[in-house]
Amino acid sequence: MFGRHARDAFTQPLRRQFTRQSGTQRVPSTLLGVTALATSVAVAVTVQQLTTERIYNDTPSHSSTPTTTGRQIAPQAKIEEEGLRLLVWGTNRSHIISPDAAGADQTRTPSEVSFLQDVALRDLAVHTSHAACIDARGDVYQWGDGFFGTTSAQSQREPILTLRGKNIVRVQVTESRVFALSASGKVYAVSAQAAEQILMPGSPTPSSAPWWGTGWLWGEEAGVRHSEITPTQPLTWGEKIVSISAGRDHLLALTSSGRTFAHPISKNANTHGQLGLRKFDIPDPSSSTPTSRLHVELTPRAVVDPYAKSSRYARQTSSSGPTLSPISENLVSVDDRVINFSDRFFEVPALRGVHVVQIAAGSRSSFVRTDNGRVLGWGANDYGQIGLGGSVALDTITVPTEVVLWRSTPNGARTQCIDLNVGGDLAFFTVERVDGTSIRSIDVLSCGNGQFGGLGHALFSNAQSVPVRTKAVSGLLEFSEKTNNLQPITPQAVSISPDGHVLLTLDTHARAGPGGSGRDLLAWGTNYDYQVGNGRRASIAVPTTLECADGSRLMLNKRRAAVVRDPQGRVWRRGVDVEQVAVAGHGHSLIYWRIC
Repeated sequence: MFGRHARDAFTQPLRRQFTRQSGTQRVPSTLLGVTALATSVAVAVTVQQLTTERIYNDTPSHSSTPTTTGRQIAPQAKIEEEGLRLLVWGTNRSHIISPDAAGADQTRTPSEVSFLQDVALRDLAVHTSHAACIDARGDVYQWGDGFFGTTSAQSQREPILTLRGKNIVRVQVTESRVFALSASGKVYAVSAQAAEQILMPGSPTPSSAPWWGTGWLWGEEAGVRHSEITPTQPLTWGEKIVSISAGRDHLLALTSSGRTFAHPISKNANTHGQLGLRKFDIPDPSSSTPTSRLHVELTPRAVVDPYAKSSRYARQTSSSGPTLSPISENLVSVDDRVINFSDRFFEVPALRGVHVVQIAAGSRSSFVRTDNGRVLGWGANDYGQIGLGGSVALDTITVPTEVVLWRSTPNGARTQCIDLNVGGDLAFFTVERVDGTSIRSIDVLSCGNGQFGGLGHALFSNAQSVPVRTKAVSGLLEFSEKTNNLQPITPQAVSISPDGHVLLTLDTHARAGPGGSGRDLLAWGTNYDYQVGNGRRASIAVPTTLECADGSRLMLNKRRAAVVRDPQGRVWRRGVDVEQVAVAGHGHSLIYWRIC
């Protein structure tokens, strides 16, 4: 019907034209066929325009897969089918970076291992002879020769589940203990040795207190012997511990209200005043009453004998009057190797009323960053790691003292610290400088023991008390299309090993766009166990990039994993966003996948 009316409309003028020219002459059949064909094409084009979308010249070809019209489908992240693999290099002396390896070999460059395959973690921490990690469920796993013992069999080197059911989010390790922070703000301590975690048959473990609890009754047990560390005074409503940082013999804790607490791990917790306090109390091991406390004191060595290093000749001590001792008399006979040596956090008196946003513990020093971008440090300063300048020759700082970060800056420039990272006898400060222009400047300052190049300023300095600029990773700029000007490249993470090597990750992925491949990783410092990862054994004093096995530059990626498992091989979840994180350990380095 539609075709007939359309044909009449198109052929009527032609009929009039032929009639006027030839009178009664009939229209040829060939002309009628051409007319019908043109009419059909016109109708088909009209129908197609009514039922299909408009197509432009630069529009890409459509996929053959049918799509749903009238509804927009949100784009989804691409799921990578490639499995998650661990990258390691350095020494495997304690079977930490590769537990299934037969010998104590050394890996000179970043290499993939089958250890923790398809596993994404919440956190990972390594020590000299043992390590600990948190799986996706919030359970703690431990491994290493120091954990199992040197007589352990080959089959006992894989990570085993220790602390479970606590929803742990952060873990810190020392030589004798593992500290775990839960999402609810509770801090637990377990031994670094498997033999010390064994429970006696029929003995309940404390779930809510270090000495007794009801976890055995309600089924909330962790499966191993553990202890909970609580603040001396109850926290305010809604306040909880949100961060912990462990040194060699002390532990720092930060609450959501900005309060700073310290915890003594052993009798050496205050040799250089790193606790920030001297007097505290511990459970009385000689009493059968759980509430009995023993009031003790740890005095810094510099306070006990201020002239200990001033002369090589022996000095006569006065027999009259009281004499100071680094350890109080009632603490000498107490065993500090047990996990319940101390069960409390003690607030640092000098920081009461100071709102702290970040804490960091070195081997024998402590640092905090306030909400206005200032840094306070105290503890050991024999390598200048507190950063107080050349005019301060004290090897012990017992009171939190501000670190000056604005030396050699123009007048009117405002400097504030935006990140703080400490490890061993090294301290790194990421500072932001604003001079009134629209372009900010980000610098990385370092101080401490740079004997093996750990400062990263191209010199091997035995002691550096003035924070110096690490030039290779400072003042970096890139053009941002969002702001249409230059923007600074900020370090995304810094991991410092107690042995003196550093791994720094640059945040080159934030403004990289769709084609961005990842974050740059730079390494430098001590390298006698190939822990820097450049294939050589000489220490490096300048940050350098690393190479993969195929010769390409090593970068830390972020993607969506097809499947995430726990260390026991059980599937936890599919389609999980993960990212690579670098960790500097004792003589080795690791890159693991962390859940975003």
